[in-house]
Amino acid sequence: MSVDPRWLQELEAPSAAFFAAFAAQVTAPEGVRDGVREAVKVLVPRIDWEAYLPHVPHGIPGLRAVLRLRPLLAEPSFLRALAIQLHMAAHEGRRTPAAQAQALAAKGSGTSKNLEAFIATRRPALAYAEAQGIEQPVGADFQRLGRLTELDMANVGHKAVLADHLGDLQDLLEQPKATGRRLLGLAAWVAASTEDTFWARRAAKRLGESPSPVAWSPGALEEENLIVQAREVCDLGLVAVLDLLTARLQAGQGSGDTLATLVLAAAEKQLDARRDLEGKTAWTFAYLATLARTQPADPRVWCQAAALVNLFPTDEPEDRVQPKASGEPTVTALLDALLDGEAALAMGHAQGLLRADQSDQVLATLAEAATRNDPTFNHAHQLIAVAAAADLLPHLPASAAEALLIALTKSLANSQGSGDLGRLADRALGS
Repeated sequence: MSVDPRWLQELEAPSAAFFAAFAAQVTAPEGVRDGVREAVKVLVPRIDWEAYLPHVPHGIPGLRAVLRLRPLLAEPSFLRALAIQLHMAAHEGRRTPAAQAQALAAKGSGTSKNLEAFIATRRPALAYAEAQGIEQPVGADFQRLGRLTELDMANVGHKAVLADHLGDLQDLLEQPKATGRRLLGLAAWVAASTEDTFWARRAAKRLGESPSPVAWSPGALEEENLIVQAREVCDLGLVAVLDLLTARLQAGQGSGDTLATLVLAAAEKQLDARRDLEGKTAWTFAYLATLARTQPADPRVWCQAAALVNLFPTDEPEDRVQPKASGEPTVTALLDALLDGEAALAMGHAQGLLRADQSDQVLATLAEAATRNDPTFNHAHQLIAVAAAADLLPHLPASAAEALLIALTKSLANSQGSGDLGRLADRALGS
């Protein structure tokens, strides 16, 4: 592994030279991979995760989103996004020196039984330490944590999403041992934090003792039926939503139709989101994308997803921003409208491109727009949401895919922040 000493120094104590050190690191053979590996290894035990509870800072988790979007981005844009995401992670609150030393020295036996026991008894530090004893963390270790936490919706479902994302990040980094232990330790630490199974318990009452598993199957419902179900999720109270959804799942509705329904509903909620709730509302896409990736059979998990979408406010359709057509829709015009914060115009360009069968170009343009925005400003929600869209699109019918991308277009246009950090990164990278 090749790590530039200047990069290691900046991870330990970030300064004005951060982007210059990053630029030097990524010029080495496998410099991107090794630089991210080292960042994870250094930062995970040093970030003060406890101080953020019940929330989770997105500096490290957001790295998965950047690497997931790499195929959609030109190399300068990818490096910009990676640089500012790592900058965010390096500037998150640090533990005291004594707490850092304790975390760095922590190492348990690495047994699954102990790890599960520490999670069940809510002992995050011991769960983290136990994960450090696992010689070579692999996908199955993260998947096990995901299953352990899939009914725990603390902090709107972060536990299962983190297990999924950090496991994928480990794979994207080619499964390094030391980095993998840090990532698994973080997933275990969060898994062992405060529990919230309220929605799962309410769903269980309706499903009975032996609920039928949800089959992972392609969608079969017509668009009109999906819209009806999505409107129910948006407009009804939680009790009615759970009553209707549990009945449908027990009658055999599969994951394809349920996922499409929830994406349509989440897109509607995103269109209704106030500017200050754009990022938080977009989290629903990250949660739904994890369901698409992990394919849970437990109907309680799908009920939780419906409850999460239902949680956000709904406005009247006539009060929503509508796509505004203006000239020939082009990728350039879409990007300009996004960066200028013109939501209606951006939505109009996106809609035109989508109806010309250019969904790939729309997704890539949303990814590009996300790289122009300081992730610290929006907690990396933009990058995470666009990465979620990339995960979701292969599983969706055309109507749900269009609704998702137009809703994200509106969200990104309405939540543009400072691009100064990205320009500093570009300058250091010579872009």
